Amino acid sequence: MKNKLAFTLIELLVVIAIIGTLSALFLPNFMAARERARDTQRKSDLKQIQKAFELYKQDQTPPSFPATLPAENVCWSSLAGCTGNIYMNRFPTDPSPNKQYYYDVDNSTLTYTMCACAENSADPDSTNDCGVCGSCSSGKCYTVIQP
Repeated sequence: MKNKLAFTLIELLVVIAIIGTLSALFLPNFMAARERARDTQRKSDLKQIQKAFELYKQDQTPPSFPATLPAENVCWSSLAGCTGNIYMNRFPTDPSPNKQYYYDVDNSTLTYTMCACAENSADPDSTNDCGVCGSCSSGKCYTVIQP
């Protein structure tokens, strides 16, 4: 009687085919999950910046918002040698490389708009009106306006 100590070529090919099929099914879903995670981070960052800007506005006389992102002449970190109010410890950046947050301010009416391009075009929080963002590759963006 012959002892079988190894797999046959057919058995190995079947296992490789099964692994390949499963990875083909799950890889796109994994990539979409990463896009959704980055979009969630963008929404959270914009809300945190919005809160910091509101605190900044309350301390200004007359009330105003910073002119640019990250705000020049605004004390964002105690590590930078700031001695006044600290509005954010670290100014957030977009989680994707080569992308940024957009900002437009009108201090005469005390309004501003912040925007970030969304990766997941199916997100219900995103809009098609990307005026401040310009043209986003997905055609969708998140917009936060002065409350």
